[in-house]
Amino acid sequence: MLEARDLILGVTVVDLYAGTGALALEAISRGAASAVLVERDGKAAAVCVANLKSVQKSLQKEDVEASIRVVNKSCQAFAASAPADEFSLVFIDPPYEVSNGEVEGLLETIHGALKNDAKIVLERSSRTEKPSFTDAYTLEETKSYGDTVVYWLSRN
Repeated sequence: MLEARDLILGVTVVDLYAGTGALALEAISRGAASAVLVERDGKAAAVCVANLKSVQKSLQKEDVEASIRVVNKSCQAFAASAPADEFSLVFIDPPYEVSNGEVEGLLETIHGALKNDAKIVLERSSRTEKPSFTDAYTLEETKSYGDTVVYWLSRN
């Protein structure tokens, strides 16, 4: 879906609550220029590193260069220290038990690190109430997939 909207090629990606890193690494495999995988859990961050190495080997065989790194800290701490105007595509796929308040706070904190035309893909449980989005974001689309709801946002 991101490729069809021309939202991957050459972009800078941040994958918050990365888990295995699958979202960001898939974006890299489809032409994103760089990705940062942010994961607080040490074991999950180690999985991200292993997956990153696998993807880097594949990219080297294809003679493709991409910058990929794993950051083992909380998403909020990362967002608070991220450089301004850094990212053009954001994946936010927190565990379902993460509150809307935490997600809304993260969106507020990461705002300055986003490029003006940044797109945000936020995944939540369909059993979770819709998060509140400030005027800093425009809700472009909502899609439901079974137990998951995906919110497509753009930065204002």
